[in-house]
Amino acid sequence: MDPIVYLNGEYLPLAEARIPVLDRGFIFGDGVYEVIPAYGRRLFRLREHLARLEHSLRAVRIASPFDAAGWTALLESVVARNAWDDQSVYLQVTRGVAPRTQEFPKGDVRPTVFVMASALKMPTPEQRANGVAVVTRDDYRWRRCDIKSVSLLANCLLRQEAEDAGAAETVLVRDGNVKEASTCNVFLVKDGVILNPPKDNLILHGITFDLALELARAAGIPVATREVRREELYAADEVWLSSSAREVLPVTTVDGRRVGSGRPGPLYARMHALFQDYKARARAQADG
Repeated sequence: MDPIVYLNGEYLPLAEARIPVLDRGFIFGDGVYEVIPAYGRRLFRLREHLARLEHSLRAVRIASPFDAAGWTALLESVVARNAWDDQSVYLQVTRGVAPRTQEFPKGDVRPTVFVMASALKMPTPEQRANGVAVVTRDDYRWRRCDIKSVSLLANCLLRQEAEDAGAAETVLVRDGNVKEASTCNVFLVKDGVILNPPKDNLILHGITFDLALELARAAGIPVATREVRREELYAADEVWLSSSAREVLPVTTVDGRRVGSGRPGPLYARMHALFQDYKARARAQADG
């Protein structure tokens, strides 16, 4: 069945959704987006996702078309119109339709708002049991990676590097320091301590990334936030990826080198359990 989407005030089948060719999102990639998981039709960490959306909109100087209550009602209405219990909800806001000029359009231009949902695809049991492979590449993206911009050509090229190598992801390294992956954040574990790069303009401030750190600290697991060198990635006891779709996923091979024992490690098993328990509690609170 064709998903039902929202586009500029209308709910319609995805196949019928259309935008003008002069939409600045199409012409320039002039827009931002969010991806929000919904478990059992309950949007997960919605407040945090909306705060990040607001950060991105402010950074690119697009006025938010809705307040938090308006976004919540819109997103929930899209979830309700689609068939899956667990969904991945994609939200995009562009500057709107205007003549093709690099400077911002003059006058009143209405932002384009698009929301669609799809079935939430999680890592397979085999990936969780065996871990995944990643490759590293130099990070040649722009210097405002904290903005969740729809201008993702560099990310697509870097993600394709992983595909070409038969790997699950490309971990990005800038000036010798591990930053993030092409579509997710990165953690290392060494001697029982979770290491993570600082949240600056060179990485996306991940919602799952923040939750993993929150859960670790609450469980008494040591966490250190600092620059992490590529060599430390190779020498790590464990490496994890995190994103809304992956939750937290173990890495067992980096550039063909075995990570730790070559199997998902004990801290990953603990983090996975903590994450599943948090989801269950969040769902129970929503249902209650």
